Amino acid sequence: MNAAAIKKILSLVSTKKMSAHEAFAALRDLPYKDLGFAKLDSHRTLRRGFPEVIYCERKTQEQIRGIVNHIIGVKGPLLLTRASHACYQDLVKTYPQLSYNPLAKAIFVTRKKKSNRLPRSGYVVVMTAGTSDIPVAEEARVTLESAAIPVRVLYDVGVAGIHRLFDHRLILEKADVIIVAAGMEGALASVVSGLVSKPVIAVPTSVGYGASFKGITALLAMLNSCSPGVVVVNIDNGFGAGYFASLISRRQRARSDKKGAA
Repeated sequence: MNAAAIKKILSLVSTKKMSAHEAFAALRDLPYKDLGFAKLDSHRTLRRGFPEVIYCERKTQEQIRGIVNHIIGVKGPLLLTRASHACYQDLVKTYPQLSYNPLAKAIFVTRKKKSNRLPRSGYVVVMTAGTSDIPVAEEARVTLESAAIPVRVLYDVGVAGIHRLFDHRLILEKADVIIVAAGMEGALASVVSGLVSKPVIAVPTSVGYGASFKGITALLAMLNSCSPGVVVVNIDNGFGAGYFASLISRRQRARSDKKGAA
């Protein structure tokens, strides 16, 4: 339940269009809903602007369906990460509004696009060093779009052909925040941070040969970046990067709206 829904309930009560009993029934699952196997944080949207995200690995299909039923029942945004196609096929029979991104392994509610035009500013850039990093970047992109944050993507612009990056300097400068997914030696995040004035969220990926140690080499390289303004999330954690970027972008957009109204 979000702030707008609670305000509407209070308004209906104040105008006597809703009884106190009805209001109580509507609010009874705050601050959390106990499903037995899970306790859903109903206050998450009020605090963070987005409800709980369902991490599907090691959950049964029955557990996933039970959580989805509740979240969709309160008409909130919905995002499931590390979800299989079989999981999606089961859910979409009941909820045809769901979509599946096979690269990101994410299930989400399909949003109606207002325009096919790319935003000119106030967006998040999601970029990768190589094509093999795209699944992690796609998880970040789906997370941002589920939070209604505009996104632009730049894929396969890593340091092995750094000239590919320079054509996109203007796109980078107009972003609120930049997400960089890179494996191997993880150098791209430092390069990007050195070129722009924007915060950079680095995502090490488990891409590379043996000495990359399944992403640990990229993780350590990003943590040791000499370029200030880089923060690092866990290996392959596109969701974490997208979520954090959405918090930054939302605050930036709110600040811009206040300036415009002044």
